This record gives sequence, C-alpha cells and structure tokens, in this order.
Amino acid sequence: MNLFKGSMVVGFLALMSIVVPSIGEGADFGRFGCRRGDRIEIQDLDLSPDPIMEGQRIRSWKVRLRFDGTRECETEIEVREGGDVVARTRRINMRPGVNEIEVPPVERYRLHGREHCFDVVADLEGTRRNIDAARRFCARQRMGWSLREPGDRR
Repeated sequence: MNLFKGSMVVGFLALMSIVVPSIGEGADFGRFGCRRGDRIEIQDLDLSPDPIMEGQRIRSWKVRLRFDGTRECETEIEVREGGDVVARTRRINMRPGVNEIEVPPVERYRLHGREHCFDVVADLEGTRRNIDAARRFCARQRMGWSLREPGDRR
C-alpha cells in the first residue's frame, strides 16, 4: 500500500511540474523569447481592488511595462514580495512600446501587517531578472491597502 501512495505522490508532482511550470524552469522560448539585453522598465503596478482590506483576496495585478526592443518577444512575468511569488503569468507577448499586462494573483496571498513592497520579474533567456523601475512599488495601509500614488489612473 505504501508503494501505491508513493507512486501517486510522484505522479502528482510530475503532473504539477507540467501544469504549473516555474518562471525559471527553462522558459526559454527560442528565437521569440525576450533577451537579456532588451530594455524593459516598469511604468506602474496596480492591484484590484484598490483599496483592499486586510485579508481580502486580490482579484488581479496590472503592470504597465515599457519595452524598448525592436521586435515582439515572449516572456513570463512575476510579481514578488521578497522571495514570495504573489502573481504570475504564463507566456505573454510583449511588443515594443508600452504594454499593459494583467497578472493573475496567487490565490493564497493576502496583505496583512505593515508595508508591502513588490518587485516585477521577467524571464529573459531562461533567467529571472528584476525589471528596472524609477521608483519602489509599496502598498501602504490607509483606509485599506493601496498602491495608488498621486497621478495614478483610477
């Protein structure tokens, strides 16, 4: 019976590695993948709903990226708080210019405590890299948690 349970666990883990691949697991998309030399910058990061109450489920993350490449490229995007992934895309196509990307949240993640600061990571040639940003993106608790800054679109 233990052998049967063990084989079920191994089978489940194998299935999960196919169904939910990590951003760093060779997401090298060949000639269409984004490259390490491609210039990508975060313009804005938002969450919905905003404001959000402590413990409430996040519906979506939206990241606006400027891509200064000369061609479209495929990548995967993660939103991270420290070492924790809080949102992740599958393969997406980025085109030169400004891209608005909806990033599905990790179901179990909730805001609680004090301040939460986030990084956006892209897969460039199979390697995870933080995307450059002119400022930090931190949620602060006011009437609820919010990422809004003066001048943000509503």
